[in-house]
Amino acid sequence: MKKVLVINYSQSGQLHEIIDNFLQPFDFAEIERVYIKPVKPFAFPWTSEVFYDTMPECVNEEAVVLHPIQYRSEKYDLIVIGYQPWFLSPSLPITSLMQDAAFQEKMRGTPIVTIIGGRNMWLNSQESIKAYIKQAGGILVGNIPLMDREPNLISVLTIFHWMLTGKKERKWDLLPVPGVSQQDIDGAGRFGGIVKGALQMGDFSGLQQKILSLGLITIPTDIWFIEMRGKKIFRIWASLIKKKGTTPDKRKFYVNLFKYYLLIALFVASPIILTVYFILIAPFSQKSIKKAKDYYYNVD
Repeated sequence: MKKVLVINYSQSGQLHEIIDNFLQPFDFAEIERVYIKPVKPFAFPWTSEVFYDTMPECVNEEAVVLHPIQYRSEKYDLIVIGYQPWFLSPSLPITSLMQDAAFQEKMRGTPIVTIIGGRNMWLNSQESIKAYIKQAGGILVGNIPLMDREPNLISVLTIFHWMLTGKKERKWDLLPVPGVSQQDIDGAGRFGGIVKGALQMGDFSGLQQKILSLGLITIPTDIWFIEMRGKKIFRIWASLIKKKGTTPDKRKFYVNLFKYYLLIALFVASPIILTVYFILIAPFSQKSIKKAKDYYYNVD
């Protein structure tokens, strides 16, 4: 019987549901399900103060302490890693897992599929995960990002409502339900069926192309454009806060500066910059944009 390690962290529970549906076709395999638990939990819903204060360590990929994981097997035929991006980086619990020596040993020489559940930006965080997998000697064979499909500014409003209240509902009875759509959550088994076939055959070559062939994974050009610039800016802010925030009061001051910068960037600067980009640059850059997106669609 094939052995599959499925390991993930979910703060809200949304990713648990996605993975439950993804695993439905795997009735032939021995599934070991592991939920990552930080020693100091990240409460849900967030408070605004804690959310923004988490950014510097998250962007710098500084590990937090996790409860020890007891693995049932020495070796697995497949590892499935589920995670969320935080601040264009892997969430702190997943970063901590990827830096754990015991888990790195499990990844060595093992096919790995990543499943991402998030708002709409996953490109930078997946680059970090790819680097961890490669460093450990793992073999990334598939990536399945499930994102909120609403326009960027709409999803900012809805995700903040959910994140700060814990209520996955329509804000003002007007905005869409936040997060990954229930249709996409319920349909995650379609991806599971493709991965199941590769596992049964013991052949993961071409798996990512089969995943993409469903036509359910897309990278909107505006999201790609923001991500290509956003991580650099986040690193600057993370460095500033770590360097200048030498006391609790000083750190709070610089974190608040970052908070207001981010809100202005999202709701004022970003729409203007994107409008100029789509009018003056994007029409003449279609080949380079496609090439860049193709890189992120694939796992190589």
